[in-house]
Amino acid sequence: MGSLFRSETMCLAQLFLQSGTAYECLSALGEKGLVQFRDLNQNISTFQRKFVGEVKRCEELERILVYLVQEINRADIPLPEGETSPPAPPLKQVLEMQEQLQKLEVELREVTKNKEKLRKNLLELIEYTHMLRVTQTFVKRNVEFEPTYEEFPSLESDSLLDYSCMQRLGAKLGFVSGLINQGKVEAFEKMLWRVCKGYTIVSYAELDESLEDPETGEVIKWYVFLISFWGEQIGHKVKKICDCYHCHVYPYPNTAEERREIQEGLNTRIQDLYTVLHKTEDYLRQVLCKAAESVYSRVIQVKKMKAIYHMLNMCSFDVTNKCLIAEVWCPEADLQDLRRALEEGSRESGATIPSFMNIIPTKETPPTRIRTNKFTEGFQNIVDAYGVGSYREVNPALFTIITFPFLFAVMFGDFGHGFVMFLFALLLVLNENHPRLNQSQEIMRMFFNGRYILLLMGLFSVYTGLIYNDCFSKSVNLFGSGWNVSAMYTSSHPPAERKKMVLWNDSVVRHNSILQLDPSVPGVFQGPYPLGIDPIWNLATNRLTFLNSFKMKMSVILGIIHMTFGVILGIFNHLHFRKKFNIYLVSIPELLFMLCIFGYLIFMIFYKWLVFSAETSRVAPSILIEFINMFLFPTSKTNGLYTGQEYVQRVLLVVTALSVPVLFLGKPLFLLWLHNGRSCFGVNRSGYTLIRKESEEEVSLLGNQDVEEGDHQVEDGCREMACEEFNFGEILMTQVIHSIEYCLGCISNTASYLRLWALSLAHAQLSDVLWAMLMRVGLRVDTTYGVLLLLPVIALFAVLTIFILLIMEGLSAFLHAIRLHWVEFQNKFYVGAGTKFVPFSFSLLSSKFNNDDSVA
Repeated sequence: MGSLFRSETMCLAQLFLQSGTAYECLSALGEKGLVQFRDLNQNISTFQRKFVGEVKRCEELERILVYLVQEINRADIPLPEGETSPPAPPLKQVLEMQEQLQKLEVELREVTKNKEKLRKNLLELIEYTHMLRVTQTFVKRNVEFEPTYEEFPSLESDSLLDYSCMQRLGAKLGFVSGLINQGKVEAFEKMLWRVCKGYTIVSYAELDESLEDPETGEVIKWYVFLISFWGEQIGHKVKKICDCYHCHVYPYPNTAEERREIQEGLNTRIQDLYTVLHKTEDYLRQVLCKAAESVYSRVIQVKKMKAIYHMLNMCSFDVTNKCLIAEVWCPEADLQDLRRALEEGSRESGATIPSFMNIIPTKETPPTRIRTNKFTEGFQNIVDAYGVGSYREVNPALFTIITFPFLFAVMFGDFGHGFVMFLFALLLVLNENHPRLNQSQEIMRMFFNGRYILLLMGLFSVYTGLIYNDCFSKSVNLFGSGWNVSAMYTSSHPPAERKKMVLWNDSVVRHNSILQLDPSVPGVFQGPYPLGIDPIWNLATNRLTFLNSFKMKMSVILGIIHMTFGVILGIFNHLHFRKKFNIYLVSIPELLFMLCIFGYLIFMIFYKWLVFSAETSRVAPSILIEFINMFLFPTSKTNGLYTGQEYVQRVLLVVTALSVPVLFLGKPLFLLWLHNGRSCFGVNRSGYTLIRKESEEEVSLLGNQDVEEGDHQVEDGCREMACEEFNFGEILMTQVIHSIEYCLGCISNTASYLRLWALSLAHAQLSDVLWAMLMRVGLRVDTTYGVLLLLPVIALFAVLTIFILLIMEGLSAFLHAIRLHWVEFQNKFYVGAGTKFVPFSFSLLSSKFNNDDSVA
């Protein structure tokens, strides 16, 4: 079963890396992902470590690359992603790459800045031309007057001052023209009236087309305005109001000749700006296309380089500052690959003194390393969500591969629904290399990552659907029913047998709405259905009663087998950790308690199924009543299942009663005897421990157990240390709590497995209701309109089946299956208090173009 049954054996290795080869060696280690580094500089802040300058340089390169990616995306240039991951750049190329990227950034920023400036000037000139075109209709020039004086159209009803009065007073007439946002026109006009007290004349006209704002780049509707005013003071006020409302103010020509010259100059400048802007954009696109060719490899290289320096910051220097020392956790199976990676890094750097490694003993608990592939990864993630396994304990994921989809299928048993789920998962599996699936949204990515779980769940649901004989709430008659209705008629039997049996005739059939088949009548029941439940039960009125009885018993049987298997797996843990006393004082009492009560319940179920036939079924005792009487000791005589049942049940109760005090007190008293029987530990264990240190149990066991490294001499002062660390009260309290939890849990957990029956019943009833409300209505319509109505009915039936029965019911069964594994199964043997092995691997780095990637 390999490492999936139990985590791999780990060792702590010390790497001696020469200063000149450390970068290349870590690059080789990162490509292979063999080791997990330990931080030897935990007391040193991040900003005081040796390679903080190199990390900042990598962050600066990341900033430049993020800017390049943003500019490339803005220009709608596709970003190529290579299939192969480039290696980390050699040190001699880092400065060259940094110089190239900085030079490219400066050039891009300068070109982009010039482009934005040209674009802004172009938009302003376009606005100016629109303003001149529209304001030409506002005011008519009178060339006879002086240029410093402006003329309005003659107003006969001018009650303030006529033009001759203004001319005599020497007041100058001024103009302010420009563009204003459509939403600010009303407020702008009110402000001018209040501030200037009516000494202004404002004219408006809406532009026919929307223009882009030179400042924000937003395309909005504009109004052209022309403000006429008298006096310099009012002119200053008008200009301040225009600035306040962010108006785009442009000079207004004094004469028609000046207007014409300005328009001709604007047209020429606009054409020149269009030409220059197009050339600038073409050049910018060429630069970005060239940068896009290598930006993917640069991003990956910088991330790898940053990851290497992060790991180097975890290393410590020796006294000569010429050698880096690192401590890593490594699987023993990968030690040869680790040595080869160090040799490869030393060879690439051209160092004369190679880097090497040394295995060191330790008492620390190693991390848990379990190798997975794309098939087993999803099931391992389900187990790790409960808790990462302790070092070298039995891994439930190996058995979850079968038990999880099976328990799901027991609750989801439907041939049709399971086949649809299987086809969906098979489609994901066959297209698992498609790039769009790997880059899909979060919900779709969840389905994709669990594609093999869905595949097995669908496959097992097809199997349980065949057992239940349920396909979209309908039964399928594949092999022919084992029940014969015609055998119930009087004419099918000789006259001598008719008096002994209750048979049918034409009168009985006509006057009874419900008829019952009697399997004791010869020829009625011809034998069991070859696979699953007989399809005739789909027509029976007592179908639900029969299925409830069957599924309830099946749920109890599966639950007790599942929990018993968990207790047996705990024996493998005790054998591996060399705690055989736990087998006799914990595991065996737990098995006796479980099997003497609930195992006996399974025995009664199978015994009643096998012994009692259709002829004797009416005198068969109730299993529930017999199970209750097992604990009540009734005084009256009862009809038991078999002869001597009362004595067997009393023996089982005695064994159960004896296992409880052993379970409560056996282990604490044994550890106390073991502790008092030795003056001290008698053992000094080198290497890592196989169980958690600081454990009271290990304190006692160290004095009597043989370990892999052999016995050693007793140290001075060992007795005092043992007396300080061993605490009998704590051990007793822990075992009592565990025993109470187990004994009560056997009852509650067995009842918890009844959810298999409940959810299976709910799924079947929902499917039946959906068929009755939709498909049955559509199929009963006459042939004239039946076809037209059947198509939308089938479509609605398919949609509701997918969303209600597949997604909602499937999610419900999935969560309940997880609960049965976490609570009822894994707590019998699985501690889940370990730390996950996280190797230094470049494969864990994200290849996406973003700025918030973390280093594994």
